[in-house]
Amino acid sequence: MATCVDDLGATLIVADEVRRVVSLVPSLTETVAASRRELLVGVTDWCSHPPDLDLPRIRGTKNPDVEAVVALRPDVVLANQEENRAPDLDALRTAGVPVYVTDIRTVPDAIESLGRVLALLGLPRPTWLEQAADEWGAPLPSGGAAPAVVVPIWRRPWMALGSDTFTGDLVERLGYRNVLGDSPERYPRFDPAALPPVDLVLLPDEPYAFTPDDGPEAFPGTPFACVDGRSLTWYGPSLAGARTRLRTAIEAQRTRAKSLE
Repeated sequence: MATCVDDLGATLIVADEVRRVVSLVPSLTETVAASRRELLVGVTDWCSHPPDLDLPRIRGTKNPDVEAVVALRPDVVLANQEENRAPDLDALRTAGVPVYVTDIRTVPDAIESLGRVLALLGLPRPTWLEQAADEWGAPLPSGGAAPAVVVPIWRRPWMALGSDTFTGDLVERLGYRNVLGDSPERYPRFDPAALPPVDLVLLPDEPYAFTPDDGPEAFPGTPFACVDGRSLTWYGPSLAGARTRLRTAIEAQRTRAKSLE
């Protein structure tokens, strides 16, 4: 048996060779699948990548079927401090299941934490993780004030990125300023009509599936860009290339909008 420490500082004991993994986080599922898919024995209903992943589903991130997870006899369960509920993780621990919890609030956090997860599973540091580290570590072009943005994540009620979130950090590393980044809440509710001035509304297609016909109408006269939610909010292999994909998509939509003015 081996002793390790997770991102929260908790010590857990796992098998010397981890062979059975249950993932309670879509980004972690994709991370493991990209390196050694056969390790995965159970995932959540929301684990959509890779698309052809055919494994037992143990409900969602917020309501996992604890008994079903235990029945899968995992060597370790991978979880996240934000996405999973402490009572569920405690129930797994009580049942004798090792639980490794990640805590990811910035892009550097993600790169370092994913490296530790892969090491826990006995997997080498993959090329995509090195690419992500290089891409996101490169400085942005300087000059001029950063465009002010708001990033809704839900409507009815309206909610957006606030402070201390992975996606909020990623947005700033794209070269934008989150107007709600100083909120005391991580995902504050807001009134679109009461926002401070913004230069751009970023509308991801998850967790709420915003589209050009569902979302922009609440911000009349403000440029918007519909973006790939996985590139914006996931912290697995999608991190590699995400900076370029997102900036290209955003600038293309902004240019198109200006041409129609």
